[in-house]
Amino acid sequence: MVPLVAAGLLAAFFGHPFLALACLVLAGYVAYFFRDPRRDIPPGEYRVVSPADGKVVRIQPLPDGTRTVSIFLSIFDVHVNRAPVSARLERLEYVRGKFKPAFDDEASRLNEQNILTLSGPEMRVVVRQIAGLIARRVVCWKKPGDGVQRGERIGLIRFGSRVDITLPERVRLLVKVGDRVRGGSSILGEYV
Repeated sequence: MVPLVAAGLLAAFFGHPFLALACLVLAGYVAYFFRDPRRDIPPGEYRVVSPADGKVVRIQPLPDGTRTVSIFLSIFDVHVNRAPVSARLERLEYVRGKFKPAFDDEASRLNEQNILTLSGPEMRVVVRQIAGLIARRVVCWKKPGDGVQRGERIGLIRFGSRVDITLPERVRLLVKVGDRVRGGSSILGEYV
């Protein structure tokens, strides 16, 4: 953001008002994009909260009885990711890949991503931070062995992207395709 503001000021100084305005508008958007609003984490230790803001675009049952909930983050959504459950980060794997549009089902399989395996006393959850067509960087702020609390900030995806969360069979889903969710505050499901 600072380079854009500097470029805007330089453009204004050298008599290029439209370029200056474009740089400052872009700097404003970058500041807006990287916002990190405070979230109220709902009480209840058996609840699974959304790891990201966005729209639920797919719920896919898997052969082992688990289900994957895919959340598409547009360039207007908050891109800070949060822990869906209180757990320990058992494993963090970075996978190089493509940059297909994040709303494409193939993105979960082919795109660059971080795969976080979270193990808690009640269950194991897998969260995938998936880069998209515009997003070129996935960031996890935690390392294996770190403990996380439900709703805690765990990372960031820069610009449009996707987050998939794979939940055990015992989690009763409370969302459906088309629902909008907010990271850390929307309840995806409850485990029994």
